[in-house]
Amino acid sequence: GKLADAFSFNLDQAEMERILSTYMTSSANKVTYRDNLHTLGYADLDDPSSIYVYFKNFRNKDEFKELIAEYNRMVEAAGRQDDVISYSDITGVLMSSVTTIINAISYVLIAFVSVSLVVSSLMIGIITYISVLERTKEIGVLRSLGASKRDVGNVFSAETFIIGLISGLLGVLVTVLLCIPITAIVRKVTGIHALRAVLPSSGGIILIAISVILTLIAGLIPSSMATRCDPVEALRSE
Repeated sequence: GKLADAFSFNLDQAEMERILSTYMTSSANKVTYRDNLHTLGYADLDDPSSIYVYFKNFRNKDEFKELIAEYNRMVEAAGRQDDVISYSDITGVLMSSVTTIINAISYVLIAFVSVSLVVSSLMIGIITYISVLERTKEIGVLRSLGASKRDVGNVFSAETFIIGLISGLLGVLVTVLLCIPITAIVRKVTGIHALRAVLPSSGGIILIAISVILTLIAGLIPSSMATRCDPVEALRSE
């Protein structure tokens, strides 16, 4: 009785009848299994609105994209534009963004490395040039003993070759040693233990070859200067 007294309705007879009729009509509606599935978001497998596909690796993803592209070309050639499949490659978009960032960083690093290579080549050329000036008398002695111009040039070329080889080996050795702390830092920061900084053996050999070639090029001018020294004038020098 107290609960019934707590509610009061300021409705007339017509409004009460309308509310009751609405309630009775809605409750009398027949609820089917398909209506319930539609309410819960069920999709017909024969007519899906979208499909999510997950691949084990990037190779399978690329093959699937090529398959869709081939199918779209076929239906477009047949004039069935409504059957064209459109898709969103979320992983591809993310990887494209990451690749763009990595390429930008790589270009910056390449620029710094190029500047350092030019500077190091100039320094090697200057060092070889100074060596030629300081060893002018030695060049005169070699020429007086029967050494040809080519032999004198080969002496300085051999020196530049040794400098380039040693510098390349030291650079590769330092890089290999630095990979150890870099790997530890990256694993600690990211928490991914599969990451590893490593210098491939082929890359190390290429770097050593580049170092030797650059030093030989830098020593060409000083070596040619040594071959043009007059033996008499070289022996008179102090």
